[in-house]
Amino acid sequence: MNFTYLAIDIFTIFFPLALSFDSKVQFYKQFKPLFQANLVVASIFIAWDILFTHIGVWGFNDTYLTGISFFNLPIEEVLFFFCVPFACIFTFACVEHYLNVKWTQRFESIFVNSFSICLLAIGLYLLPKLYTSSTFISLAIVLLVLKHVAKVDWLPKIFTTYAILLGPFFIVNGILTGTGLENPIVWYNDDENIGIRLLTIPIEDMFYGFELVILNLFFVQIWKTKAENKLN
Repeated sequence: MNFTYLAIDIFTIFFPLALSFDSKVQFYKQFKPLFQANLVVASIFIAWDILFTHIGVWGFNDTYLTGISFFNLPIEEVLFFFCVPFACIFTFACVEHYLNVKWTQRFESIFVNSFSICLLAIGLYLLPKLYTSSTFISLAIVLLVLKHVAKVDWLPKIFTTYAILLGPFFIVNGILTGTGLENPIVWYNDDENIGIRLLTIPIEDMFYGFELVILNLFFVQIWKTKAENKLN
């Protein structure tokens, strides 16, 4: 039994959880909608994870795991889908409180549309590479729906937040993919991705993580609005 991956989960959530009771941000007030959002989004990503683990798109090194499993996933991987969104939505709340992030409507539209079209084009071109195509295409669809159907007003803030989070992202995902370790905790079948790595991290991980975060944020905002409407 090894606690390396579990320690990464705990490290990821420790400081955001400890700072959630700060009197300015008061992130603890979002615990309920965040938990509700987590359940929905984690269910989707865990199902995706189970499938891709089963067909060999990626897998896990037992050397760094406790040995407790959920279907074919280590329990640490399941916890990842709760710990990472918690830390990221906490960071978003801090950005929202402390930074005045504003983009013009024109710039936002050009940026989101161009980014989404590029993702869609790459995903379709590399359709046989399952990790690349599924991540890029699904993220493109999510972004376009948020922008043009849901018409959310927080896309500039979440892009800014994720840019800030790239530092912690490289630490956490770097260790998971083998940086500083004898072997990776999570291994990837390079036949199913582009083959471009940032240090040891497949470039797809950046987009996969971003999709995980924005979907959680979308559902958090829905349940926050519902709770506020009940009070009024």
